[in-house]
Amino acid sequence: MTNTQIKDFTKGNIGRQLVTFALPLFLSNLLQVVYNMVDMVVVGNKLGKIGISAVSVGGDVSNFLTFIAMGFSNAGQVIIAQYIGAGKKDKIARFVGTMSSFLVLCAIVISSVAFLFQDGILRLMNTPSESYTGAVSYSAVCMAGLIFIYGYNVVSAILRGMGDSKHPFVFISIAAVLNLVLDIIFVVYLNMGPGGAALATVISQAVSFVACTFFLIKNREEFSLNIKVRDFFVWNTEMLSSLVKLGVPMAIKTASIQISKLFVNSWINSYGVAVSAFAGIANKISSISNLISAAMNTAGSTVVGQNLAAKEFKRVKQTLLCLAKITLTVAVICSAIICIFPTQIFGIFTKDSSVLEISGRYIPIAVLLFFGSAMRAIMNALLNGSGNYKINFVTAILDGIIMRIGLAVLFGLTLDMKHYGFWLGDALAGFTPFFIGLVYYISGRWKKTELR
Repeated sequence: MTNTQIKDFTKGNIGRQLVTFALPLFLSNLLQVVYNMVDMVVVGNKLGKIGISAVSVGGDVSNFLTFIAMGFSNAGQVIIAQYIGAGKKDKIARFVGTMSSFLVLCAIVISSVAFLFQDGILRLMNTPSESYTGAVSYSAVCMAGLIFIYGYNVVSAILRGMGDSKHPFVFISIAAVLNLVLDIIFVVYLNMGPGGAALATVISQAVSFVACTFFLIKNREEFSLNIKVRDFFVWNTEMLSSLVKLGVPMAIKTASIQISKLFVNSWINSYGVAVSAFAGIANKISSISNLISAAMNTAGSTVVGQNLAAKEFKRVKQTLLCLAKITLTVAVICSAIICIFPTQIFGIFTKDSSVLEISGRYIPIAVLLFFGSAMRAIMNALLNGSGNYKINFVTAILDGIIMRIGLAVLFGLTLDMKHYGFWLGDALAGFTPFFIGLVYYISGRWKKTELR
């Protein structure tokens, strides 16, 4: 049977391929942001700033717990893309079995550890006393459903690695609609509070994961997934080693960014419930800034991975140029919108004047976030697509820990800019991967990529 579901990006119009591949990814990311925002909007309108604070803090904790899933699934996507570019599709099935079972095990371990230290984590976060109970219920439900979040990341990474971004969008659309319906039922009608919002999210993720898994099973031949049951239990040590080598730096990058955000937000929470509530809104603005860049980064990583494996270096350069044109244009548009309509945008989340008055000085920070996301996406596509675990490790440490925490402390504490300083430091640190990637590109070492 012809592998009609697998996309070859080593030939054809790069701009069209990037946009075609990235559009469903963007829509998927948009829907994820939307249904995360739904939690906050529904809870905020029902429970006020205390509810927003609880969802914000609980969401920070649950997002941190996904760092292994994000890092290793992104690594898996790159490795699958490299197999396709090098014409080694026969290795995909064995690799998928190894990656899937490894990450399921990781999810179980992380959930168990998180439950044990939940109280300590929330206190370390300086969770406001008014929103502590809600944050406990929200994070606990997310911890219980972590295996579904990990599972969805695995199956969607498999599809993305093969150039299929359309079907992950379909399944995340199902989750978004279901999440909205369940939010209204659990929070508004059943008065389940923040825990109900979390339950809506977990159930939606579970349904999306199951649907995506059945799709892969049904179309396994078209994806070269002639996988056997034993592949999930007898791991290929060479493939696992390749996954770990590339996945660990990517996971560290994700974890370090999340740790720095937890650090920043723990200080922000100490400034009171109004600031804590606005931090939740600011995080959603940050998520929006990452929509296009994350989609283009993911698409670019797959395109770069295939072309590097095929030694098509000219197409790699063209890919980076196309990414720059698209992401920077979007950054300009987003910046204009938030500068022109700040009241309308922040007013979506809350009508509380003590929360809204914080928004004025946040606008320049939001603009920095938009451009940081745009420039980061360009070089992250090269860094991730190359599969170079050493440069990814350096980026993880500098971007996630040294720059983010260092700049946050500099502006927030040393220069006494308080919560605005912490937000400013985090925004400026977002430019770090661009400068690391630029040096890596100029050096030409990306051309020496070896297939995992």
